[in-house]
Amino acid sequence: MTSDRAPAEPTPSFISPAIPPNLMAEYPPAGSPLKLGVMASGSGTNFEAIAQAIADRQLNAKIQVVIYNNPAAKVAARADSWGVPAVLLNHRDYKRRKDLDGEIVKTLREYNVEWVIMAGWMRIITDVLLDAFPDRILNIHPSLLPSFPGANGVEDALKAGVKITGCTVHIARAEVDCGPIIIQAAVPVLPEDTPETLHARIQVQEHKILLQAIVLAAAGRAGWHPSV
Repeated sequence: MTSDRAPAEPTPSFISPAIPPNLMAEYPPAGSPLKLGVMASGSGTNFEAIAQAIADRQLNAKIQVVIYNNPAAKVAARADSWGVPAVLLNHRDYKRRKDLDGEIVKTLREYNVEWVIMAGWMRIITDVLLDAFPDRILNIHPSLLPSFPGANGVEDALKAGVKITGCTVHIARAEVDCGPIIIQAAVPVLPEDTPETLHARIQVQEHKILLQAIVLAAAGRAGWHPSV
Protein backbone atom coordinates (compact mmCIF):
# COMPACT_ATOMS: atom_id res chain seq x y z
CA MET A 1 0.00 0.00 0.00
CA THR A 2 1.36 3.41 -0.95
CA SER A 3 0.61 6.90 0.28
CA ASP A 4 0.48 10.17 -1.62
CA ARG A 5 1.41 12.14 1.46
CA ALA A 6 4.75 13.94 1.39
CA PRO A 7 7.38 12.68 3.82
CA ALA A 8 7.29 14.35 7.20
CA GLU A 9 9.59 17.30 7.71
CA PRO A 10 12.33 16.95 10.34
CA THR A 11 11.33 18.05 13.80
CA PRO A 12 11.94 21.82 13.92
CA SER A 13 14.40 23.27 16.38
CA PHE A 14 12.87 24.37 19.66
CA ILE A 15 14.31 27.01 21.98
CA SER A 16 13.45 27.20 25.66
CA PRO A 17 12.84 29.39 27.49
CA ALA A 18 11.22 31.64 24.93
CA ILE A 19 12.79 35.05 25.45
CA PRO A 20 10.28 37.93 25.80
CA PRO A 21 10.14 39.76 22.44
CA ASN A 22 10.99 43.09 24.02
CA LEU A 23 13.90 41.89 26.15
CA MET A 24 16.57 42.09 23.46
CA ALA A 25 15.50 45.64 22.59
CA GLU A 26 15.10 46.94 26.12
CA TYR A 27 18.02 45.49 28.07
CA PRO A 28 20.43 46.91 28.92
CA PRO A 29 19.16 50.49 28.72
CA ALA A 30 20.53 52.56 25.86
CA GLY A 31 23.93 54.03 26.54
CA SER A 32 25.16 51.26 28.82
CA PRO A 33 26.35 48.38 26.61
CA LEU A 34 27.43 45.15 28.23
CA LYS A 35 31.22 44.81 28.22
CA LEU A 36 32.04 41.32 26.96
CA GLY A 37 35.20 39.27 26.88
CA VAL A 38 35.13 36.28 24.53
CA MET A 39 37.27 33.17 25.03
CA ALA A 40 37.63 30.83 22.06
CA SER A 41 39.90 28.04 20.87
CA GLY A 42 38.78 27.48 17.28
CA SER A 43 37.09 29.08 14.31
CA GLY A 44 35.19 31.77 16.21
CA THR A 45 31.78 31.49 14.57
CA ASN A 46 30.04 32.24 17.86
CA PHE A 47 32.26 35.28 18.35
CA GLU A 48 31.26 36.50 14.91
CA ALA A 49 27.58 35.93 15.64
CA ILE A 50 27.90 38.22 18.66
CA ALA A 51 29.88 40.82 16.72
CA GLN A 52 27.33 40.82 13.89
CA ALA A 53 24.41 41.16 16.30
CA ILE A 54 26.11 44.15 17.91
CA ALA A 55 26.73 45.73 14.50
CA ASP A 56 23.08 45.13 13.56
CA ARG A 57 21.93 46.77 16.83
CA GLN A 58 20.32 43.53 17.94
CA LEU A 59 22.52 43.36 21.03
CA ASN A 60 23.54 46.36 23.15
CA ALA A 61 27.06 45.21 23.97
CA LYS A 62 30.70 45.68 23.11
CA ILE A 63 33.34 42.96 22.77
CA GLN A 64 36.28 44.35 24.69
CA VAL A 65 38.74 41.55 23.86
CA VAL A 66 39.05 38.04 22.48
CA ILE A 67 41.33 35.60 24.28
CA TYR A 68 42.45 32.51 22.40
CA ASN A 69 44.76 29.67 23.43
CA ASN A 70 45.56 28.03 20.11
CA PRO A 71 48.04 29.93 17.90
CA ALA A 72 46.34 28.53 14.79
CA ALA A 73 42.81 29.46 15.88
CA LYS A 74 40.90 31.26 13.13
CA VAL A 75 39.09 33.35 15.72
CA ALA A 76 42.11 35.69 15.81
CA ALA A 77 41.61 36.65 12.15
CA ARG A 78 37.87 37.08 12.71
CA ALA A 79 38.55 39.38 15.65
CA ASP A 80 40.97 41.43 13.57
CA SER A 81 38.38 41.81 10.82
CA TRP A 82 35.97 43.27 13.38
CA GLY A 83 38.57 45.53 14.96
CA VAL A 84 38.50 43.63 18.25
CA PRO A 85 41.76 43.11 20.17
CA ALA A 86 42.84 39.46 20.22
CA VAL A 87 45.25 38.18 22.87
CA LEU A 88 46.98 34.82 22.56
CA LEU A 89 47.46 33.02 25.87
CA ASN A 90 48.87 29.68 24.79
CA HIS A 91 48.03 27.08 27.44
CA ARG A 92 51.25 25.23 26.55
CA ASP A 93 53.22 28.08 28.11
CA TYR A 94 51.78 27.50 31.58
CA LYS A 95 52.61 24.65 33.93
CA ARG A 96 49.31 24.82 35.81
CA ARG A 97 45.76 25.58 34.75
CA LYS A 98 45.55 28.14 37.55
CA ASP A 99 48.53 30.01 36.15
CA LEU A 100 46.82 30.31 32.78
CA ASP A 101 43.57 31.40 34.42
CA GLY A 102 45.45 34.01 36.42
CA GLU A 103 46.74 35.55 33.21
CA ILE A 104 43.26 35.36 31.69
CA VAL A 105 41.83 37.25 34.66
CA LYS A 106 44.55 39.86 34.38
CA THR A 107 43.83 40.37 30.68
CA LEU A 108 40.06 40.54 31.13
CA ARG A 109 40.45 43.15 33.85
CA GLU A 110 42.84 45.19 31.70
CA TYR A 111 40.09 45.40 29.10
CA ASN A 112 37.36 46.23 31.65
CA VAL A 113 35.34 43.10 30.92
CA GLU A 114 32.09 42.57 32.84
CA TRP A 115 30.84 39.30 31.34
CA VAL A 116 32.95 36.41 30.05
CA ILE A 117 31.65 34.34 27.14
CA MET A 118 33.28 30.95 26.62
CA ALA A 119 32.48 30.47 22.94
CA GLY A 120 34.21 27.21 22.12
CA TRP A 121 36.89 27.46 24.81
CA MET A 122 38.37 23.96 24.90
CA ARG A 123 40.15 24.19 28.25
CA ILE A 124 38.97 23.36 31.75
CA ILE A 125 38.78 26.49 33.90
CA THR A 126 39.59 26.78 37.60
CA ASP A 127 38.37 28.71 40.61
CA VAL A 128 40.90 31.44 39.81
CA LEU A 129 38.75 32.53 36.88
CA LEU A 130 35.41 31.56 38.40
CA ASP A 131 36.03 33.55 41.57
CA ALA A 132 37.11 36.63 39.61
CA PHE A 133 33.80 36.71 37.69
CA PRO A 134 31.25 34.97 39.94
CA ASP A 135 28.17 33.92 37.96
CA ARG A 136 29.36 36.10 35.08
CA ILE A 137 30.95 33.38 32.93
CA LEU A 138 28.74 31.80 30.28
CA ASN A 139 29.59 28.62 28.41
CA ILE A 140 28.00 27.20 25.27
CA HIS A 141 28.01 23.45 24.69
CA PRO A 142 26.76 21.39 21.70
CA SER A 143 24.35 19.09 23.52
CA LEU A 144 21.27 19.23 25.69
CA LEU A 145 23.03 19.16 29.03
CA PRO A 146 23.25 17.28 31.30
CA SER A 147 23.41 14.75 28.44
CA PHE A 148 26.73 14.36 26.62
CA PRO A 149 29.09 16.71 28.46
CA GLY A 150 32.73 16.93 27.46
CA ALA A 151 34.66 17.59 24.29
CA ASN A 152 32.75 15.13 22.07
CA GLY A 153 29.13 16.07 22.66
CA VAL A 154 28.10 15.78 19.01
CA GLU A 155 29.86 12.48 18.42
CA ASP A 156 28.55 11.02 21.67
CA ALA A 157 24.97 11.91 20.72
CA LEU A 158 25.35 10.11 17.40
CA LYS A 159 26.88 7.05 19.04
CA ALA A 160 24.04 6.91 21.56
CA GLY A 161 21.46 6.92 18.78
CA VAL A 162 19.38 9.74 20.23
CA LYS A 163 16.83 11.34 17.93
CA ILE A 164 17.10 14.83 19.39
CA THR A 165 20.14 16.69 20.65
CA GLY A 166 20.91 20.40 20.64
CA CYS A 167 22.89 23.05 22.49
CA THR A 168 22.97 24.67 25.90
CA VAL A 169 24.19 27.94 27.37
CA HIS A 170 24.86 27.76 31.09
CA ILE A 171 26.65 29.60 33.85
CA ALA A 172 30.07 28.01 34.22
CA ARG A 173 31.11 26.03 37.25
CA ALA A 174 34.30 24.15 38.16
CA GLU A 175 32.87 20.84 36.99
CA VAL A 176 33.00 20.49 33.20
CA ASP A 177 29.79 21.53 31.41
CA CYS A 178 27.88 21.98 34.65
CA GLY A 179 26.12 24.96 36.15
CA PRO A 180 22.71 26.62 36.02
CA ILE A 181 21.18 26.30 32.55
CA ILE A 182 20.07 29.58 30.98
CA ILE A 183 18.68 28.46 27.63
CA GLN A 184 18.63 25.42 25.34
CA ALA A 185 17.75 24.66 21.74
CA ALA A 186 16.71 21.21 20.55
CA VAL A 187 17.95 19.98 17.17
CA PRO A 188 16.75 16.78 15.44
CA VAL A 189 19.24 14.05 14.59
CA LEU A 190 18.65 12.87 11.03
CA PRO A 191 19.31 9.29 9.87
CA GLU A 192 22.05 10.38 7.46
CA ASP A 193 23.79 12.73 9.90
CA THR A 194 27.56 12.76 10.32
CA PRO A 195 29.33 14.65 13.11
CA GLU A 196 29.98 17.43 10.60
CA THR A 197 26.42 17.83 9.35
CA LEU A 198 24.90 17.59 12.80
CA HIS A 199 27.37 20.04 14.27
CA ALA A 200 26.65 22.51 11.46
CA ARG A 201 22.93 22.50 12.27
CA ILE A 202 23.61 22.78 15.99
CA GLN A 203 25.82 25.81 15.34
CA VAL A 204 22.93 27.62 13.66
CA GLN A 205 21.03 27.35 16.93
CA GLU A 206 24.10 28.21 19.02
CA HIS A 207 24.33 31.55 17.25
CA LYS A 208 20.73 32.29 18.20
CA ILE A 209 20.64 31.22 21.82
CA LEU A 210 24.02 32.64 22.79
CA LEU A 211 22.79 36.17 22.12
CA GLN A 212 19.62 35.55 24.08
CA ALA A 213 21.51 33.95 26.96
CA ILE A 214 23.76 36.98 27.33
CA VAL A 215 20.74 39.25 27.78
CA LEU A 216 18.86 36.79 30.01
CA ALA A 217 21.85 36.31 32.30
CA ALA A 218 22.69 40.01 32.56
CA ALA A 219 19.10 41.04 33.14
CA GLY A 220 18.60 38.37 35.78
CA ARG A 221 21.79 39.31 37.58
CA ALA A 222 20.66 42.93 37.71
CA GLY A 223 17.20 42.00 38.95
CA TRP A 224 15.75 43.73 35.90
CA HIS A 225 12.53 42.64 34.22
CA PRO A 226 11.27 43.72 30.80
CA SER A 227 8.15 45.81 30.51
CA VAL A 228 4.97 43.92 29.63
